[in-house]
Formats: sequence, structure tokens, C-alpha cells
Amino acid sequence: MVMYRACCANEVPSRDTYAYLPHLSLVKMLAFCQKTVFERKRLPMTAEKLTTPAPQTPAERMKDIVALCKRRGFIFGASDIYGGINGFWDYGPLGVELKNNLRDLWWKKMVLTPPIGPDGQPVEIVGLDSAIIQNPKVWVASGHVGGFADPMVDCRETKKRYREDHLDVLVPNDGEGPWLAVPQNDEDGVAKSRIKKFGKGRSEDAFTRKSLSGIGLENYAKIIGPDAKEAGTLTEPKAFNLLFETKIGAVASDDNIAYLRGETAQGIFINFKNVVDSSRVRVPFGIAQIGKAFRNEVNPRNFIFRSREFEQMEMEWFCHPNEAKMWFDFWKTERQKFWQSLGLSGDNILMREHGQDELVFYSKGTFDIEYKFPFTDPGFGELEGIAYRTDYDLTQHQEHSKVKLEYMDPVTNERFMPHVVEPAAGLTRGVLAILCEAYTVDTNRPSGVYLNFHPALAPKKAAILPLTAKDEHPKLATKLYLELREEFAVDLDIKQNIGKRYARQDEIGTPFCFTIDDQTVADGTVTVRERNTMAQERIPMANVAAYLREKIKRV
Repeated sequence: MVMYRACCANEVPSRDTYAYLPHLSLVKMLAFCQKTVFERKRLPMTAEKLTTPAPQTPAERMKDIVALCKRRGFIFGASDIYGGINGFWDYGPLGVELKNNLRDLWWKKMVLTPPIGPDGQPVEIVGLDSAIIQNPKVWVASGHVGGFADPMVDCRETKKRYREDHLDVLVPNDGEGPWLAVPQNDEDGVAKSRIKKFGKGRSEDAFTRKSLSGIGLENYAKIIGPDAKEAGTLTEPKAFNLLFETKIGAVASDDNIAYLRGETAQGIFINFKNVVDSSRVRVPFGIAQIGKAFRNEVNPRNFIFRSREFEQMEMEWFCHPNEAKMWFDFWKTERQKFWQSLGLSGDNILMREHGQDELVFYSKGTFDIEYKFPFTDPGFGELEGIAYRTDYDLTQHQEHSKVKLEYMDPVTNERFMPHVVEPAAGLTRGVLAILCEAYTVDTNRPSGVYLNFHPALAPKKAAILPLTAKDEHPKLATKLYLELREEFAVDLDIKQNIGKRYARQDEIGTPFCFTIDDQTVADGTVTVRERNTMAQERIPMANVAAYLREKIKRV
């Protein structure tokens, strides 16, 4: 009937519909042929049908990705029924599966089956799950309490707060008129709209863009804030700590202040001695951890890219100082391989070295693996950092805790403070990058889009679709579903016509669909549909599990 209705509407049936002609009854087949002959002669295809849609802008693409995530149950705004809360997100039924798949693949590659080291032997990495709330002295020692702060400016008119290093100022070249503060990452075109409103007919070329941090306080009276109407409303920059404070115990006082962890790394450093004393590990070795971290971001933005609650996948690699450079190079290469194996490759991903002005004082080098997100296009945003942190963290915790954290080599009897190479990835940022990379527009299918997930990442590996919801079709489909679910994440979908069910599976990125029809009842075979190509073939129902094992290659 999908084909019949398509002909009646003078539309081009999809490839899925053509592929299902064998399932149509003889009467419906004749009706289809009759309508095709007569209607196509009477109503030729218009030029409009042949028009190729204009390519999406990055902003349009990002908007569609966010809409798809909510519509199909990947990601919702936290506390949505109460109007939401800025910087926090909930992962729906499919989103949590996607996130867990990425998490488990990282853990497998780092802890269960770590890479082969420069000596030809597997490196040694153990796992850890440290507490979210630690003794506040941990964060004093790490520098987070005193230095984990960004200079902020407030707007007296709008009551909004901005990071100083996230604002630029458009200064008139002729010195006449107000100066305009605008976001550095101006994906919404704020600069153009502000110039149109306050520029008195001038173009962007009539202004010079300067960083707010380079503007003297004596000129603040000339600046109109990003959302303000009057000049002179921005305050002097002040430090703003990004750690979330909480109180411990029944009596809430300043003596009971603690912090939600701003990163997972410090939980690893303070457990270095515990791991060495309790496990059969020798330097060089790594400690890996996946967990939530919290930062009181002033301006959470770009969907789940910058949020106040997020998840990290971090590993601290402890090594001899003389071998640190070798291991730094090793982990740069290995971490690139990981993301490339998941499909993030080509022009959308790169490795960028930090300039000297970006490095913290104790670092001897940092490289970022960056991805071209739609909201950064044509630029890139950080996905993972690989940092050579030297011995700073262990030395700080040894000094503040008064506990010796030096390592004694059992073979050479050398005592030294290990140096650290840290590959630190954002799990939630990884999910966003995977979603952006997988999102594929295809006007030749009913859904108009599909998610090209690597099969190992796909929330559902396969869908079981009875052609009809009656007779033997649902029974056979349920039987196959119960057999497969012991090994694979599969979906049993019985309702709606086959075209709509295919469209739904395309939108959620299911790699394979197995359809149960009359021929299944007759000879025990099923139709397999591949997501990307929509190609179809028939295989014995008894071979479906083996088919999936072969096709779903592990990363």
C-alpha cells in the first residue's frame, strides 16, 4: 500500500518500497502497475521533484541533531517538565546505551585489552572508582581551590555574567560611537546584529576586534555589553571559582565545606600509593577511571559540549622521568587510533599542539585531539587532551599530606617521583562527536536521515520486524528476538507499517533489520536490510545470530 499511495500522489517510491514488492499480494501488485502506467502518463514528474535540496548550514545541522536527540530518546534537557536547568542533561533510553557503549569500549581498550607498548608487550593499566567528594585538602593541594578560577565580568543592566576571555570588543576605527562587546565564538551572529543596531550604518570593516582582556579599565565606560542597551554597564573582571561547594554533616557551616570533584584525575593521584602497595604493578603502569565531574560553568552552551555536570575518561600513566618523552609520544599515537577506529577521521578530526601561552606552568607539553563540531565549524573543539604533567601532582599531594609518594624500583632499588602522562577524554563530548559524525542526510529514504554509527557503538544492533501484526509473523519474530537478546541489544518492533519502522530504525542508527514475512513461514528464511545501503538479502532464520557476529566487528 505504501507503493500504491506513492503512485497516487505522483511521488517517487523509496528503495525500501521497491524492495518489498515481492511481499505484495497479486491484486495489490496489479493495482500498483496500473497506477504507475496511467498516472505517470497523465501526471509527469515536475521539475520541483528533481530539485536537489540546498546543503545545510552548520547551525541548521546542529539544530536538527538536537531535535533528533530529543525526538528519538537520546538526550533530554534535565528537569524538562519544570522548565529545565541550564547546563544539565538527561540521557534517554537510546542515549544511555550509546554512552555506555562508548564507555565500555574505552575501558576495554585501556584496561581489559590495553595496547602493545614500545617493547612489544602489553602495557599494564588497572582501574579505579574514587569518590566524588574527597577531603577538601585534596583540592587545595591540586590548586583547584586557589587557582581553578576564571576572570568574570558582570553586566549591571542585564544581570548577566560573562567570562572575560570569551568576549571580544568591536572598537570603531574612527574612534566615534560606542564599543560593542560580542562573544568570541559568535555562531549566532551577535556581532552583525549589534553593529546593525548600534553602528549607525557602518559595516563590520569599520570596527577592529580586540579581546576584552586586552582592554584597559579606563575604556569600560565606552563598552555596551553583549545583551545591554547602554554603555558602561560591565564591571571590573573578578575571579570566579568553578568548583561546586557543598556542606557535609548535619550542621551546615563554613567548617564543613567540601567540593564536588572538578576532575577525576585527583582521585587517581591520591590513590597512587594504595594501588602500588596492594597490586602487583610496577612503574611504568597506568590507573584509569571513568566518572562524573562538575564545574560551575558561567555560560554552559553548545548542547552537551560544555555543561556543568559531565563524564570523563581519564588515565594517568606513571613512568620514570627519563622515559616520559617516549611514553608521551606513544599515548598521542594510541589515542588518535582509538577515535579513528570509531569513525572519527578525515578532515573532521585533528591533533593540535598547545602553544607556550596555553600551557600551565608544570606541563612540558599538551596535545588536543579536536573534532569539527557543527558549532565550531570551520574551527575545531577539544575532544581529548594528552598532557605531560611531570611530577607536579604527586609532589603536591606528598607535600600537603606529609605522606611519601615516591616509588622504589624493586629491581634497581632506585627511588624517584614518577612523571605522569595523562590522556583525558570527555565521555559526554565523545557522545556528541559520535552523534555529529553519524548524522547523515539522505533524501532517498523516508526518514530523510540516518545515523551511521559504528555497529559496536549503535544502541541497537538489530531490529526484528514482523511484516504484519497477525498470523505467524509476530510469533516467529518474538522467538527470534528472545534468542538474540541474550547476546545482542536488539529491538522487537511490531506496530506500524514496514516503511515507518524502517524509518525509525534508520533515525536511531540500527545497523541491521530482520523482517519476518510469509516466506519465513514457508521456508524459514528472513530478509536482512543493511542500514547504510538499504540493500536486502534473504538468509535462514537459524543463521541470524552468526550473521550478526560476523557483521558486527568489534573495535
